[in-house]
Amino acid sequence: MEKLPILDQKGFPYYFQYTLTPYDKDIELCFPDKNQLVKTFRKLSGRIGRNKVIWRYDPILLSERYTMEYHYKWFEKLCNSLCDYTDLCVISFLDLYDKIKRNTKELHLREISKEDMLQIGEHFSKIAEKYHLRVETCSEEIDLSQYGIKKGKCIDDRIISQIIGKPVNVKKDDTQREVCGCVKSVDIGQYNTCQHYCAYCYANYSYGKVKENCQKHNTHSEILVGKLVGDEKITTREMKSIIADEEYAQIELSFR
Repeated sequence: MEKLPILDQKGFPYYFQYTLTPYDKDIELCFPDKNQLVKTFRKLSGRIGRNKVIWRYDPILLSERYTMEYHYKWFEKLCNSLCDYTDLCVISFLDLYDKIKRNTKELHLREISKEDMLQIGEHFSKIAEKYHLRVETCSEEIDLSQYGIKKGKCIDDRIISQIIGKPVNVKKDDTQREVCGCVKSVDIGQYNTCQHYCAYCYANYSYGKVKENCQKHNTHSEILVGKLVGDEKITTREMKSIIADEEYAQIELSFR
């Protein structure tokens, strides 16, 4: 939070997607206390504005412990806690990829059927309406529009345009899955670097590798993990302006 003035001083517009779920340490091993997360969410919203903090209640997973009734109860509790601090909640349903199955086998998660999704969508829509919150899905094939739930996108040209006060002209990201609505962007990140150790995470496949990568991290390095040794192939990538009036020139991304 204390670093936000640096972004402001440099003139970088931004918004946050903030994950807040009802899971315990069996799912989100190293997450902070949920009450503290709610307080931080509120503080962040007060600092930058509710339109710049998107609440993510995802992924939704089902098991003997985490039933649909469990989700209804906790979704309403969180709606009540956050409704004055955001306008939008994004949901998605857990995809049981092989590595996620491996990391969650002791949790005995079950496949989420289309009927499950429809029922959850209907209940969530009714709950969110009570608290004047919009709900959108993220990268989901299921159509929940009958409950007022639209298909959303993480990299959202509509939100970006609203924040910067200018229309943007950018196409859907064709490198993502067909059901993903995100527009083209440059993603800065690396697999096996998050120390929250969430069992549902597709970006971590080895806790040992996470530990190894984090030990290599150097805040003065040009890259996220380790350092350049001199034999890397470094390329410059030109990005066209996404501002519709072409006010901004092209930018270059490269290691320096």
